[in-house]
Amino acid sequence: QLQLVESGGGLVQPGGSLRLSCAAHGFSLDYYAIGWFRQAPGKEREGVSCISSSGGRTNYADSVKGRFTISRDNAKRTVYLQMNSLKPEDTAVYYCAARTTVHAMCFPVDYWGKGTLVTVSS
Repeated sequence: QLQLVESGGGLVQPGGSLRLSCAAHGFSLDYYAIGWFRQAPGKEREGVSCISSSGGRTNYADSVKGRFTISRDNAKRTVYLQMNSLKPEDTAVYYCAARTTVHAMCFPVDYWGKGTLVTVSS
């Protein structure tokens, strides 16, 4: 069974950092672009970042550019989202998702994880 499992969420103060992980179970990530999406309370889900299957190309939402970094380790079947300088408006459930493509194009999604909650608050 193909699964994406997120981890690393939690409560952090404004200005702090967190690293999210997305682990693939039951399949190799070699042919999948992986994206991070988030959904804040009362808002629609939005794309945060996307990385191509090789890791050679990435893109970011304007709201997180310069603060978040996406990376991947295909041997470990894991994709990471390093989040620095966190702001209260980054509070959301963060989802990873896979799309069957080698390009850094993460929508539409083929597989979703169940999400991990990030809360930025003092």
